[in-house]
Amino acid sequence: MTRFIAKRILTSGAVMLTITIVTFVLARVVPSNPAVVFAGPKATQETLDRIQQDLGLDRPILLQLLSYVGNVVRGDFGDSLASKQPVLPDVIGRLPATLELIAVAMVLATVLGVALGVLASRRSGGLLDGAIRFLSIGGISMPAFWLGLLLQVIFVGQLGVLPATGQFSTELTYSDPVQTITHFAMVDSLLTGNWVALRDGAAHLVLPAVTLAAYPLGLIARMTRASMLEALEQDFTLTARAYGLSRANILWRLTLKNALSAPLTVIGLSIAYMLTGTFFVEVVFNWPGIGQYATQAMLAVDYPVIMAITLLGAAGYLITNLVVDILQARIDPRTRS
Repeated sequence: MTRFIAKRILTSGAVMLTITIVTFVLARVVPSNPAVVFAGPKATQETLDRIQQDLGLDRPILLQLLSYVGNVVRGDFGDSLASKQPVLPDVIGRLPATLELIAVAMVLATVLGVALGVLASRRSGGLLDGAIRFLSIGGISMPAFWLGLLLQVIFVGQLGVLPATGQFSTELTYSDPVQTITHFAMVDSLLTGNWVALRDGAAHLVLPAVTLAAYPLGLIARMTRASMLEALEQDFTLTARAYGLSRANILWRLTLKNALSAPLTVIGLSIAYMLTGTFFVEVVFNWPGIGQYATQAMLAVDYPVIMAITLLGAAGYLITNLVVDILQARIDPRTRS
């Protein structure tokens, strides 16, 4: 197992280095002068030359790459061309809001996806199976931004039961402000006993979390259903039936455990999808997370921010897949080979 984990860590490190090089080279071939973005369109040529020198853009690209990789290893992703501030503190400041949204959406997608997949396999070919497959395909095929707008029309415009945008109501800043402890707003509300903020934050979280969870929920449900149908035909399931075990025990304990390998892979990939899928959701719901920050950076061609978010997203993807691979190896030792 130790050798397997070491091999996977080395592979992830090589992939991360490759992504860093490719991202850096692509940022340099973009037809935009970072010095102009930094200084503004009215800057003189003398000012642009000085800024290029300060940013190291006048050096050979190989030296720039080596310098950038060295800085990234030390946690320095450079300064934003728009705000002139270091990128990393801005990213760290917005990351908790995004992680809270992803965590809630992922729990929602995993719990409901697995449960619906098991129920669909139990009634394969029936009305319930057909309804679950229909909902799964709908969740997979509907674009996140369109689903978000649709939910806003129904639950905000028509029913008026949920807030439309933001992480908290504006008046909460003055009446019941959230005391910062962990920088995770919902966790801080819970730790400080700020129930007003907790209820308000939970209400604001519903629509963006459901929107973000729709795609992975459909994938997990379909994958769980397919794996369960295959496992239900295996000899160990037939033997358990012959011994008279209850249907619930066979379905939820014996068969589900042996069918989890494939859904685990989908869950890992779904978390990676959420790291980028949250961009559209945060824009639609004005969520103050890293996705909205990245969208603003892309519109401003703020390439240090874009590169930093790309690398951090890739790191999150690799770490997630490493954890999933380890879990799969423990569940099914054959996957270690």
